[in-house]
Amino acid sequence: AAIQYGLTSPGKRLRPLLLLFAYRAAGGNGDATVLACAPEIVHSYSLMHDDLPCMDDDDMRRGRPTVHKVYGSTVAILGGVAMIPLAVIVAGDATRQMGLPEHTAGAILRTLLDAGGSAGMIGGQQRDLAGEGLALSLEEREGIHSAKTGALIVGSIRMGALAAGANDAAIGALERYGRDIGLAFQIMDDVLDVTSTSSALGKTTGRDAALGKSTYPALLGVEGARQRAQSLIADGLDSLRAHGLLTQELSQVANFMVTRTS
Repeated sequence: AAIQYGLTSPGKRLRPLLLLFAYRAAGGNGDATVLACAPEIVHSYSLMHDDLPCMDDDDMRRGRPTVHKVYGSTVAILGGVAMIPLAVIVAGDATRQMGLPEHTAGAILRTLLDAGGSAGMIGGQQRDLAGEGLALSLEEREGIHSAKTGALIVGSIRMGALAAGANDAAIGALERYGRDIGLAFQIMDDVLDVTSTSSALGKTTGRDAALGKSTYPALLGVEGARQRAQSLIADGLDSLRAHGLLTQELSQVANFMVTRTS
């Protein structure tokens, strides 16, 4: 029940969308819908753990009580851990359904695990927690979020590109786009945390300040942070344009990163 609750909560579904859009941009013409579910499962489990009292201690996520508030911390922890092998099973089944070569399937699974592991999302979360109460530099803050938020965004895009059989140059361009929009997403998350309301965001606002985290608005000012995000979006789109990979779908996602209100 906790897994279902975590997976079916309202959300943007950015990671599966990016996987599908990258797949199509790179020439994929099959059905990658099941594969796109895998990174969303990883993302959903990370939110279940991120909200725990021992981490960010949040009571609300996506407009409703967090998993640990409904089912308790023990169930939230166990449910989250169970979702890791579930994501791998889903990805493995999807690669077989798509008829992908064994080496491609292996690369896709490795990408998913790397993105969610100690060099990616989990490592970024640990560094974020360790940075509470410290005056971090802009470079340090961006390094944390390139791992915590960006790794799974880039990984989702890479999974889609690999499934489409993209060459190294195309994969590299798509990954650069992913890094740029992922960082822009996190910058705007920080901006909205200080400029929006809990009801509009569907989660508690002001948490970063309460936890003593260095934020982009604190480092750059609200307008400076917005400008940094817009610059990153422009760079990401330029990367795709230079390789003939810029689609309307990928452009719309990038622009959403800096215009979203929740």
